Amino acid sequence: MKLTATTLLGLEEVLANELKAIGAREVRPLKRAVAFEGDEQLMYRANLELRTALRILKPIRSFKAKNEDQLYQHVLDIDWTQYMEVRDTLAVDATASSAIFRHSKYIALKTKDAVCDRFRKETGRRPYVNVHSPSLRINLHIHNDHCILSLDSSGDSLHRRGYRVDAMEAPINEVLAAGMLQLTGWKRDCCFIDPMCGSGTLLIEAALWATNRAPQLKRERFGFMSWPDYDESMWEQLVQEAKDKATSFEYGLYGFDKDFKARRIAQHNAAEAGLQDIVQIERKPFEKLE
Repeated sequence: MKLTATTLLGLEEVLANELKAIGAREVRPLKRAVAFEGDEQLMYRANLELRTALRILKPIRSFKAKNEDQLYQHVLDIDWTQYMEVRDTLAVDATASSAIFRHSKYIALKTKDAVCDRFRKETGRRPYVNVHSPSLRINLHIHNDHCILSLDSSGDSLHRRGYRVDAMEAPINEVLAAGMLQLTGWKRDCCFIDPMCGSGTLLIEAALWATNRAPQLKRERFGFMSWPDYDESMWEQLVQEAKDKATSFEYGLYGFDKDFKARRIAQHNAAEAGLQDIVQIERKPFEKLE
C-alpha cells in the first residue's frame, strides 16, 4: 500500500528516518512530505508513533486535470461507497501549486460537490459536510495539472497530541518541537534543560522521546477509525505494544521560566501528558540559572 506522511518544511529527512525505524519500505522524501509503502498495521503505527508527521495520507487516485470540470468529473467517477456511506459526513482539504488551479477552497468545494453528486445520483441522497469531525476526510493535492486524491487516515493533525490544555502566547508546534530535538543530535544520553520553557512543549516532547512514549497515546480518535475496514483489535494490540515500550530515563529533564503563569501552564501540560513525576519545572530567570 502506497502512503504519504506530511510534515513541516525542513523535517523531511527526520521523518524519513522515523519511518524507516518503524519498518516502512520504499521511503522517499518529498517537499513537506515523505512517500513510503506499508500495510494497514504500518499505517496505524505511523499515526501512533511518528513524532514529526502531520498527517498520514492514503492515495486512492491520481489523474491529470486541465480545468475544474475535468477535476469534477474525475472525482465523480470514483465509487465513493467503498469508502463511506451516505449517512456519513465528509470534509475536503485541498492544496494547489498550479497556474490552473489558484484557489484551494474552490477546488475543495468542487471535490465535495462531486462526491455528494455521486451519492445523490446513486441513492437520491447526499452526505453532509462536517469540517471539524467528519467520518471521512479527503485530501486533494494539485501540482500544475497533476492531481492526487487521498484519504486522510489521521483526521485531526497529528501535532495535536492531547496534552496541551493551556498555552502562552504563540506556542511552538509540537511536530516542530519534536523535529528540532532530533536535529540537535541529542542522543538522550544526558540531561535535557530548557531554560525558557514557556508552555513546556519542547520539554514535554523531549520527555516523551526520552522515555520512548508514543506521542499519540492520549488521542482517542483517528480518521481511519471511521473507515469500513477499520481493524479495532489490531489497533488495540498496537496501542498496548506501544505502552509496553515505554522506558525510564536515568537523567534529568528540567524546565525553567521566569514567568509564574508559564511555570503553572507547563506543569499543567506535563501532568496532562502523564510526565509530572519525570520532568521538573521551576520558576527561575535565565540569567540566574546554574
